[in-house]
Amino acid sequence: MIRRPISLPLKIAMVCMFLFLFLLGAMLAGISMGSSGSGLKAVWASLFQESGDTMQAAIIWRIRLPRVLLAALVGAALSLGGLVFQALLKNPLAEPYILGISGGAAIGAIVGIILGLSRIPGVGIMAFLGSLATLLLIILISSGRAIIVKDSLLLSGVMVNAFCSAVIMFLLSITQDARLHNIIFWLMGDLSASQIQHVVMLAAVLLPCFIIIFMHSNRMNLLLLGGDMATSMGVAVKRVTLVLLITTSLMVSVTVSQCGLIGFVGLVIPHLLRLIVGPDHRVLAPGCILGGGAYMVVCDLLARVLPAQGEMPGGVITAMIGAPLFIILLRRSRQ
Repeated sequence: MIRRPISLPLKIAMVCMFLFLFLLGAMLAGISMGSSGSGLKAVWASLFQESGDTMQAAIIWRIRLPRVLLAALVGAALSLGGLVFQALLKNPLAEPYILGISGGAAIGAIVGIILGLSRIPGVGIMAFLGSLATLLLIILISSGRAIIVKDSLLLSGVMVNAFCSAVIMFLLSITQDARLHNIIFWLMGDLSASQIQHVVMLAAVLLPCFIIIFMHSNRMNLLLLGGDMATSMGVAVKRVTLVLLITTSLMVSVTVSQCGLIGFVGLVIPHLLRLIVGPDHRVLAPGCILGGGAYMVVCDLLARVLPAQGEMPGGVITAMIGAPLFIILLRRSRQ
């Protein structure tokens, strides 16, 4: 008996439904678990019972819920950013953190803080300019020949990332601003200072970026065939590439301005989803939004519950998972 292939809309719906349930479960766990206890019963009571513990309700809805929502947005943005960079640069190891895009955004954000700008839009604009400048620098360094070479691009990104880290440490050492001396924790990927107004502002910026990238998902499929082939199929390669690069840089930079440097999310989730659902970006784009959000919520939850006292930055967990995967993928790509 011959099986009929699943239609694209049905496949997208199935993948999104499964990942949405996973995201919902991760968010529920993130809201109900923490150092102060709570649990599902406390969440249920604060939702549907007026007689619930007001202290627990305040912890759940004023502290945990904004943090979980912010983690979901951050994971979605970084995962989708990694997917776009891998498609445009035709490099399976491309990712905002590894390429130094996040580092450039962090430099811009720190300069914005030194100048006394507000978190949004002032620091966000400076972070965007920093990420855009870093991206242009990487492309210029790695494109000495007519095309971008995989190993050249990767080495350029690592070099620029190291330079950005040195600039960040230099800025922290010369300033007398107390806020910057306390920013080391933030640079490791900190979600502890999240508030609901930050979540709303971040969502207002990221939602249009998500829509633009999803609308270009089929064009990303064609770009992987090569510039000439994509052009013959009606794709305006330069315009599409410019739109996607600017949109992704904006998305990543605003994320960095809110939570600092969180690495390897854009490496782990796209590769995992490709193994499960295939290489079609029309499926991968919404999958990265939901799957990346769920992954970041779980990582942030582990960062809160694993230490016996206090908590660790979420970026530590993502690096512990993503760095070994990066080494494995690097060895496989060379073989």
